Amino acid sequence: PGGRPAPLAASSRGTGELVGAALDGGARRIVLGLGGSACTDGGAGMAAALGVRFLDAGGAELPPGGAALRRLASVDAGTLPSRLADVEVVVACDVDNPLLGRDGAAEVFAPQKGASPTQVKALELGLSRLAAVAVPAMAGSPMAGSSMAGSSAARAGGIAAMPGAGAAGGVGFGAMLFLGATVRPGIGFLLDLLGFADAVRGARLVVTGEGSLDAQSLRGKAPVGVAEAAAREGVATVAVAGRRELTGDQLRETRLRDAFALTDIEPDAARCMAEAGPLLERLAAERVAPAWLPDA
Repeated sequence: PGGRPAPLAASSRGTGELVGAALDGGARRIVLGLGGSACTDGGAGMAAALGVRFLDAGGAELPPGGAALRRLASVDAGTLPSRLADVEVVVACDVDNPLLGRDGAAEVFAPQKGASPTQVKALELGLSRLAAVAVPAMAGSPMAGSSMAGSSAARAGGIAAMPGAGAAGGVGFGAMLFLGATVRPGIGFLLDLLGFADAVRGARLVVTGEGSLDAQSLRGKAPVGVAEAAAREGVATVAVAGRRELTGDQLRETRLRDAFALTDIEPDAARCMAEAGPLLERLAAERVAPAWLPDA
């Protein structure tokens, strides 16, 4: 509300409304690009927009947000649109994080959305409860796939542990569970759609970028994917970023040949954000071009 972060109450409901609109429009294939969300609700809001009811012990519907899921007692998916079973849903995401744990949606991403350490713990408990209750409830659904085999605990752990389950505050998990989605690395999927391999062939240099080039970038985010695709065509790639936190050894784990940050030329992070465009032009002219295109 009022432009302030609300990490405990933020919901993925809008994503579900978009999926519903696509279904109403006759879509037979839906691609969900996940990333940059404000919520940590495991996709419960998305599912609720499509008719799934999340109930407490007294049978009342839970309010939106990941924190309320701590009180989840049952899930009623009886009104989930049956036509979903005939629609291919693809999740394209640039992270491979699971739903829960140290590398999960709450621990890694909720602090970026304004969550305090105490709130992160609350959101983790909510996501854990969602997996424990919702996965068994969906076991008989037409969207259930091979990940739904075995005991309730095994099913919950299996889907929650899948790469990409933690994307967008756990919407990746919700999409797999409620929509029967498959997960593809986002950058690879988009590069294929764009015909990147043909476009990059013969280029002298590829420049890619990200707000913060850090350890999370190594988990399949766009710059690394671009560098790998360009390397297959024999083209070097360098990255520009707002800030760079990767060490030299970490950078060498990727196919990125070099990395430059706005903070290399302007140490004030607030100014880097406020004047990103002009500073990026300076960075390109003063650092990138002399190092990689000296005769340009």
